[in-house]
Amino acid sequence: MTVRLILASTAALIAGSAAWATDADLLVFDYPGFENAAFHTKYKDKYGDNPTFTFFGDEEEAFQKLRSGFRTDVSHVCAGSVTKWVEAGILDPWDTSKIPAWGDLNADLKGTDVADTGADVYFVPTDFGSTGIAYNTEEVPAEDVASLQVFKDPKYEGRVTLPDNVDDTFALAYLATGTTNWTHATDAQFDAAVEWLREVHPNLRTYWTDPAELAQLLASGEVLVAWAWNETLPTMVEQDFPIGFQREAKEGSSLWLCGYVDLKDGPGSEEKAYDFLNAMLDPAATQALLDAGYGQSNDKAMAEIGDEALTAVGLGPIDVPVLAQLPMPGELREKQSAAFEKIKAGF
Repeated sequence: MTVRLILASTAALIAGSAAWATDADLLVFDYPGFENAAFHTKYKDKYGDNPTFTFFGDEEEAFQKLRSGFRTDVSHVCAGSVTKWVEAGILDPWDTSKIPAWGDLNADLKGTDVADTGADVYFVPTDFGSTGIAYNTEEVPAEDVASLQVFKDPKYEGRVTLPDNVDDTFALAYLATGTTNWTHATDAQFDAAVEWLREVHPNLRTYWTDPAELAQLLASGEVLVAWAWNETLPTMVEQDFPIGFQREAKEGSSLWLCGYVDLKDGPGSEEKAYDFLNAMLDPAATQALLDAGYGQSNDKAMAEIGDEALTAVGLGPIDVPVLAQLPMPGELREKQSAAFEKIKAGF
């Protein structure tokens, strides 16, 4: 998954470098933007300072840097990459007994593979968002977006867009073909998703690469229907754009999720690594994450926000299937990546 908080120019300048060096006992490898002190106020309350952050541009860059010997204590990563990082042997499992909010986390985000089954927990989700159909309500009737098949509708040829992101796009394709859990997708389910994306490809205007580009495509009228992250909704509302965000298409919608992993042989304090993770999960961080466009995995804390406020940012309760973008076998992810590149190339 690519960076969710798009600070492109800033990322180009500081990716891979340390910034805001403060508490030398904890080094956090992260996406630009997550150094926001409001996300971990309890850590600063305890130690009087923020962790030291160093940044990466995308997860493959982060992975290669870690494999080459870079040492850090904890790293942000999104769920699709976790299996690859575990298999590389660069992670230590978390001790969930040291995570007070573990029992309050959204069970759909934890996944059955990392819930209370005795299995090692290498990934603790902290932040998430939804992916659904963003559309121009003045040009697209609500009934047209009642199904994910709108992306194949010839009426919208050249006026639809998908993300240039294998995880989000395959989540859509699996849902559209009847699969709501990709963690154990069969060959037949994978093949059906691939074929659906091939059928959609000729209908597309483009594959969007970041939310700013998507907002421009919608605002200009080039695109009427998009598979989009929830942050598009409040962004376009602020611009007085007639935006709809359909998360209840009959086939369902998706949740992406990211969290933190504990690196082996980290140079800093293991106690502070847990304190940082716990600060990200604390109710004190909930509103700050929402203000930035992210849900917090602490289900109990999110419930205190209220359904109306959550719906306004595209994270309210829904009553359709939800495909959570949980970790999947590395082989399957590689197959999806290879197929996606071929489809984009027209094959």
